[in-house]
Amino acid sequence: MLNKTLQITKYVVADFLSAMLAWVSFFIFRKLSIDNTDFKDINQVFADVNLIKGILFIPIFWLLLYYAQGCYQKILHRSRLKDFVQTLIISAIGVILIFFAFLLDDNVSTYKNYYFSFSILLLLHFTLTVIPRLILTTITVHKVHKGEIYYPTILIVSDCEKAVQCYNEIVNQEINSGVKFVGYITLDSNPVETLSSKIDFLGSLADLQKIIVDKSIEDVFIVLKKDDENRIYDIILSIQKPDIEMYIPSDRKDLLTGSIQLQAIFSVPLVKISQGHMAPWEFTLKRLFDIFVSIVAMIVLIPIYLITAIIVKCSSKGPILYKQERIGKHGKPFYMYKFRSMYIDAEKDGKPMLSNGDKDPRITPFGRFMRKVRLDETPQFFNVFIGNMSMVGPRPERQYYIDQIIQKAPEYKLLQKIKPGMTSWGQVKFGYADSVDQMVERLKYDLLYLENMSMITDIKILLYTFIIILQGRGK
Repeated sequence: MLNKTLQITKYVVADFLSAMLAWVSFFIFRKLSIDNTDFKDINQVFADVNLIKGILFIPIFWLLLYYAQGCYQKILHRSRLKDFVQTLIISAIGVILIFFAFLLDDNVSTYKNYYFSFSILLLLHFTLTVIPRLILTTITVHKVHKGEIYYPTILIVSDCEKAVQCYNEIVNQEINSGVKFVGYITLDSNPVETLSSKIDFLGSLADLQKIIVDKSIEDVFIVLKKDDENRIYDIILSIQKPDIEMYIPSDRKDLLTGSIQLQAIFSVPLVKISQGHMAPWEFTLKRLFDIFVSIVAMIVLIPIYLITAIIVKCSSKGPILYKQERIGKHGKPFYMYKFRSMYIDAEKDGKPMLSNGDKDPRITPFGRFMRKVRLDETPQFFNVFIGNMSMVGPRPERQYYIDQIIQKAPEYKLLQKIKPGMTSWGQVKFGYADSVDQMVERLKYDLLYLENMSMITDIKILLYTFIIILQGRGK
């Protein structure tokens, strides 16, 4: 097994040196060929303060850009074609940013020189970056084919016959795919004799996350019976390592309809299950956006918080704030905060009860107003700030209702792969749910958001939410 840290270091060092060399080459070329600067000796070139600034900061800028784009993730699964295209796109983005930050205020004789300079820097940076990357990736690919590099892999099994077939097809390929099965687990905790003779039995689904960590698992193959297909949601939710590759052997229906995107490990057709719905840099940007907005909102809303707190306290007995345990990312519970909008002991018998809207006698008169304009939700900016919620994401529910939703719609478990949010596409299009059936109906909007996550989508949902609040159309 190749040391991933060492491999990442090779790419980082190559990218750093390539960025530095590209900048120095571009600077010298531009000064001599475009600006017609007359340097008497080479020392005069390297004494230029702009060159020194570029050498110090520009390679770091490129490394941060590559990191934000996820270039250093899944380092052993790199593709030469993907390397080429990704490097070209990021190079274009980075050069544009460099021109705006460093070169746009330079004195040039014509705009043609700007375009020429841009083209030269892009060509230099892309060429000097992509060549070392392709060399490193080619070396890795050849080592994979020789079996010197492999991806520790486990099988998750309920269809034993199909699992043995999948195992044999993978290990008996003429060209090594890099997949090395270290063991298998079963859904019913019972070992399979035909598989145990080939690979180790590692346990049950409850042990999955521990096995992934202990065995440094890279790939997971899931082979289930037709009756167990709904368990795929339990498996996906159990895998909390974001860079795990998950595959399901495809059947003839998948191949004929072409309704899903297929992957192939050489001759074996597979359905790849996508773990990430946003690029790594978008998740980073989303978190920074959450922190910024929540801080600004909590500061701006201080007067409203004080007034609301006084009215809540004076209008009915009980605490100002109400906290309730909800289920967040990866099924972890957390306390969500709201301004109290109901009379105390609204659930005095201990059984969770959903509100049935404006007719609910448990809601205070001021509570009805707060719910209409979402004022009761504003303390959740604190939840967003500390990181157990996001500005946009599926609304968090209590475990009591989640258990009922899953019985009707097992795909609900997919929502627990991301943070819940203060608002969501389901909230915008459907509103509050008064029953489990309505929660299931709202689920289609949240799944639609999950498949189309992006910062643009988040901003769109926030704008719609703001309009709903202004119009007082909160359901």
